[in-house]
Amino acid sequence: MIRLLASTGREDIAKVYVAEGTDGNRLEFVESIQPPLSRDEKWVLIISTLYGCPVGCRFCDAGGSYSGKVSREDLLGQLDHMVLSRYPDGRVPSKKFKIQFARMGEPAYNDAVLDVMEELPSRYDSDGLLLSLSTIAPSGREKFFDRLLDIKRDRYQGRFQFQFSLHTTDEEKRRWLIPSRTWGMEEMAAYGTEMRRGDERKVVLNFAIGDDMPLDPDVLLHHFDPHDFIIKLTPVNPTFQAMSNNISSKLDDKSVASNLEQAGFEVIVSIGEEEENLIGSNCGQYLKAYEQGTPLPGGYTYPLQDI
Repeated sequence: MIRLLASTGREDIAKVYVAEGTDGNRLEFVESIQPPLSRDEKWVLIISTLYGCPVGCRFCDAGGSYSGKVSREDLLGQLDHMVLSRYPDGRVPSKKFKIQFARMGEPAYNDAVLDVMEELPSRYDSDGLLLSLSTIAPSGREKFFDRLLDIKRDRYQGRFQFQFSLHTTDEEKRRWLIPSRTWGMEEMAAYGTEMRRGDERKVVLNFAIGDDMPLDPDVLLHHFDPHDFIIKLTPVNPTFQAMSNNISSKLDDKSVASNLEQAGFEVIVSIGEEEENLIGSNCGQYLKAYEQGTPLPGGYTYPLQDI
């Protein structure tokens, strides 16, 4: 069972939790709503799948201290803490009850993620249950992705949001940003097309837009059909890693979205509430600041409080 260590945030926007797993390793997880929507309309839970991460992306604070995979019990423990503290009977009334495997760690490295996905529809009573998984598509994890496709088709058709984290169309710079062996765009496109088949939800291509990180619509069109793929643009959040590597956001450049739309892609520009930036719920790792006793990156004004 996980043990809560600290938390921060606001009930009406977002809360971040730092916890210790059954093996003594630490992780963090988040719950949020999206004003003006209420929790009954949309409630989002974001959980960690690894203790740290072996990838070491240049703008993510989860890398550099990998301590292993989060067990099935501790994956569920993160969710149970957030769900049962509000809904002790396990019945979640939210019209959209979204669970994201997207906090600490690359989820494709942990098969227990798939075990939890299979169990969730029977664990919580929720007509609005929706799952989301974001991945860099690491090479060598084809069995994970094959099983994921089966689970999605069997249990979550129309209720699963799948996302590739690309961040740039320049392969050399992507290798620098994400220093790990991953699928190429051709492999991503083939798998994404299968994931999309028979479903109204398009596969998301995510780009955290940073300075000097090209996003070329022609390169995307060469691989990805706008019929099956949607582009999501997000800011580069001011994590410790992003700041130390001098990676800053250029999401304010309106021409990026405009060029993609002219190429035929549907584009989502995803910017959190300003208060979320102050809380840090859509950013990097509170855990790192908690363990090192250092100030939070980005000047956040909601410090962690010990539990």
